Amino acid sequence: MKFNWGTGIFLSFVAFIVFILYFVVLSFRDPQSNHDLVTEDYYQQELKYQQDIDASANLNKSGAQLQVAKTPEGLRVDFPVAFAPDKIKGTISLYRPSNKQLDFKTPIQLSERQLLIPKSRLLDGRWDIRIEWTYEGKPYLYQKKLTY
Repeated sequence: MKFNWGTGIFLSFVAFIVFILYFVVLSFRDPQSNHDLVTEDYYQQELKYQQDIDASANLNKSGAQLQVAKTPEGLRVDFPVAFAPDKIKGTISLYRPSNKQLDFKTPIQLSERQLLIPKSRLLDGRWDIRIEWTYEGKPYLYQKKLTY
């Protein structure tokens, strides 16, 4: 068999395809590659997306400011002064993108307008905080990405 341009081009294509397929197989077999969805109930959360938009708009329309601050004791959440603490009901969800086992949800139980999430529950790094609450039957939502 004679080696010519056509044979060389064909062998180059075959070598390139084998090279790409090797890395595709390697990436799928790697145990560190996690191909899970971000949340278990992704589709249900997608269906309630408009409700989240409305709840965020309620917070913006009210003009009230919710503040989240890092303190030596942990993460402090200050609810708006205009809201009576005993009428606020809801949850605070902290999501850790790098480790699903660190995610947790805390119910909002206030006696004053501040809530403290202890430092012992938080590791340094990136967190996504989602605060959902109702006040006098009206839903509110606050979302933020923060580094603790």
